[in-house]
Amino acid sequence: MSPNKQTNIELSIVMPCLNEAETLATCIQKANSWLKENNVLGEVVIGDNGSTDGSQDIAKNLGARVIDVPQKGYGAALMGAIEAANGNFIIMGDSDDSYDFSNLNLFINDLRNGYDLVMGNRFKGGIKPGAMPFLHRYLGNPVLSFVGRLFFNCPVKDFHCGLRGFKKDIVERLDLKTTGMEFASEMVVKSTINKLKITEVPTILSKDGRSRPPHLRTWRDGWRHLRFLLIYSPRWLFLYPGLTLMLIGLLLMMLIIPGPMGLFKQIYFDTNTLLYAGAFIIVGYQAVSFGIFTRAYAVESGFLPKKESLTKAFNLISLESGLILGLIIFLIGLGGTFFSLYIWEESNFGQLEYSKILRIVIPSVVAIIVGLQTVFSSFFLSVLTVNKK
Repeated sequence: MSPNKQTNIELSIVMPCLNEAETLATCIQKANSWLKENNVLGEVVIGDNGSTDGSQDIAKNLGARVIDVPQKGYGAALMGAIEAANGNFIIMGDSDDSYDFSNLNLFINDLRNGYDLVMGNRFKGGIKPGAMPFLHRYLGNPVLSFVGRLFFNCPVKDFHCGLRGFKKDIVERLDLKTTGMEFASEMVVKSTINKLKITEVPTILSKDGRSRPPHLRTWRDGWRHLRFLLIYSPRWLFLYPGLTLMLIGLLLMMLIIPGPMGLFKQIYFDTNTLLYAGAFIIVGYQAVSFGIFTRAYAVESGFLPKKESLTKAFNLISLESGLILGLIIFLIGLGGTFFSLYIWEESNFGQLEYSKILRIVIPSVVAIIVGLQTVFSSFFLSVLTVNKK
C-alpha cells in the first residue's frame, strides 16, 4: 500500500507494535486475507513504538504501512497509526495474535450501519484457556467495566477489549489525550459522554503467541484505568463522597447538640464525636466544592461537554449570591462564638463545663469555616467561569 494518502479506502486495520516479531506477520496476513476475501478496500497500518527486533521490516514486506511513533505508550502508538490511517473506518487490535483479524465481519457491518464505536466483548465471544490471567478475568476487567458503567451510564460491558472499530472522524471530536493503557478507557468514556452511537459484538480472545511476558502490568495499568475513570467523573470523585460526609456530619451534630446520644444503653456519643462530625462537614464541603470547580474547569477547557442542566445551575450561582450565603453562614458562626463568650463571662471567665460549652463552640467554628470557604469558593468559581460569563 502506498504511503500517500488514499481517499477511497474504506477501512484501516491498525495495530500497535513494540517488538512483536513473533506474531506480527500472522496478524497482518490474517488482516490482509480478510480484506481480500470480503472485498473490502483497506490497508494495514502499524504504529511502531521503537521496535528493535525487526518488526518494521516484517510489516513492510507484507505490504503494511509502518508509522514510527517515538512517544512511548500503547495509546501513543495507536494514535500515531490512527492519525496516519486513510480509511473512513478504523479497526484496531493488538499485534500479539490474541485477536482474530480473520473474522471482522461483525465490526464492519455495524460500522456500515451507522455505529460510531463498535466494541468487542470477550466475555460474550469466549476466552480461551490461558488467554486472560485470573485476576484480569474475574477482578480487573469486571470491576473496572462496572465502575465505567456506573460512573458514565455506559452500555459497554467489556471496557478493555483491545479489538474495536470506530469511524475515523470521531477521533478529532473525542480529542484523545492519554498515551498509556488507559487509552482504551478514554475512548469508551469520551464516546459515551459525547453521546456517540455505541454497540458491542462478541469476539474471541486467544492466548497470545509471544514467548516473552506481555507489556501490560496488572496493578500499575489497572490503577491508571481507575484513576482515569475517577478524574473524568467529578461526581463520583468529589461530589457524592462529599455530600455523604456532610450528611453524616450534620446528622451526628443534630443528634448530639441537645445532649449525649446513647446507643444500646451502653455506648454514648458526646462532644468528641461532635468534633469529628464537624470535621466531616468541613471535609465534605471541601470535596463538594472541588467537584464543582473540577466540573466548571473541565467544561470550560473542553474536557467534558456542556450540560444544559449544569449550565443553568452555574448561571444561578453568581459571585454575589455566594458571597451573601457565605456571609450569612459566617455570621451564624460568629453569633455562636459571641454567645459562648457571654457564657464564659457569666462564669467570670473561669472554668467551664466543657461538655456543654463545646456544644456551642464546635458548631460555631464549623459555621465560620464553611462560611469563609463559601466566600473564597465563590470568588474562585467566578474566576474559572469568567470566560463564559
